[in-house]
Amino acid sequence: MSDRDDPVTIGHRVQQLRVARGLTQKQLAEPAYTPAYVSTLESGRVRPSDDALRHLAERLGVAFEELTTGRPAHLVTGLRLRLTEAQRTHATGEAEEAAQQYTALLAEAEAHDLVEVQATALLGLGECGLDTGELTAARRYFERAERALAEAPLPARVPALRGRAVSHYLAGELRYAVYLLESTLDELNRGGLHDPDALLLLYTGVIGPYMDMGAHARAAQAAEFALALAPQSGDPALVARMHRSVARTLIAEGRVAEADASLAKAAELYRQLQLRTELANCHWMRGYVSAQNGELERAEGELRKALTMLTARRAALYSSQVAVELADVLHRLGRSEEAAGLLRQVLSDLSPERGALHSAAAHRLLGIIAEDARDTEAAEEHYVRALSLLERAGAAGDLADLCRMLGDLLRRTGRVEAALDAYRTGLGHRTAPGTTTLGPAPAQPPV
Repeated sequence: MSDRDDPVTIGHRVQQLRVARGLTQKQLAEPAYTPAYVSTLESGRVRPSDDALRHLAERLGVAFEELTTGRPAHLVTGLRLRLTEAQRTHATGEAEEAAQQYTALLAEAEAHDLVEVQATALLGLGECGLDTGELTAARRYFERAERALAEAPLPARVPALRGRAVSHYLAGELRYAVYLLESTLDELNRGGLHDPDALLLLYTGVIGPYMDMGAHARAAQAAEFALALAPQSGDPALVARMHRSVARTLIAEGRVAEADASLAKAAELYRQLQLRTELANCHWMRGYVSAQNGELERAEGELRKALTMLTARRAALYSSQVAVELADVLHRLGRSEEAAGLLRQVLSDLSPERGALHSAAAHRLLGIIAEDARDTEAAEEHYVRALSLLERAGAAGDLADLCRMLGDLLRRTGRVEAALDAYRTGLGHRTAPGTTTLGPAPAQPPV
């Protein structure tokens, strides 16, 4: 629906308000218009001009916006103020409380057909779902946001697309997540739609799937692009709080347009705050690269920085992913007990339905630690549990590697036939069609 209702709806609304106030058509029309004009308008046979509607609104004692749209005065501004409150709540890590605020806002926006507010509330609910691990619900919210923004330019739809891709990724659907993110990146870059915020969301979103699929060079390049695109802000939370306070003052003074502008600035800063999760992924990527290069102390520093940023946002699934990488570095530094404790904490926070890939990675590393300690029984148990989780997620590359590790363990303990079965299973995963290659890399951004 447009911002202004059709003539029939407006005419009916004028008639209802006039009758409720006990006015005749002549009293409503005077002094600028005739009773016949008001009659024609009320019957819906004429599209009134803005001047006529302002005259009628003044005579009826309502706001121009309420007369033309049926929405109470300042409704949109009030909803935007509450949206920034919900974004503030979410940015400070209170995902469940923020979800309640977004749900109430969504219901009101739907009742008044405010598509922009609906889309923002749906995006917020999706992000809250990612933080709390409710992946199916999160994906559905992002899909609804995409539908609400179907007529908007691609950069405006990117947060919903990225959210949907991340929900698939965290559920273990790696290749589909990469397809969504890479195809959107291609469409933006090849179409000249170089929106830095949209590109930043997509490049940071694709790092995790690349890493889990073994596409480390692409992950490193995506992290490089993301860090180059990252917006700079000294203290966005403080500035956002200032803008919210200013907006309240302006609303009280009736300066609605200025209040809206102030709220828009606050909303943008809260959106930047939510990018902390994405930027934490870049620190994780740096830590991983340092670990591969044998720079373990530097890797530990980067990974701890990422983990601190993610834990502050209570992003359980993301922080679990980084915790597993950190545990690997700690184990390689000779601090295996500390690593095992970190991994056990990861497993206590997850379930097979929430974070299967991260749980599998934790069991795999616990198996390695157990093997190093010559506890082959515990090692085998961890490897088998990791295999079960990876089979459910369809992570073929990781499955092949884990089958090799299990086969080696079984062979060393004298169970040759069982080892051969494990090796054959691993070879089957390694040659599964469509699981070992990616298509061409996305077009590069102008950074």
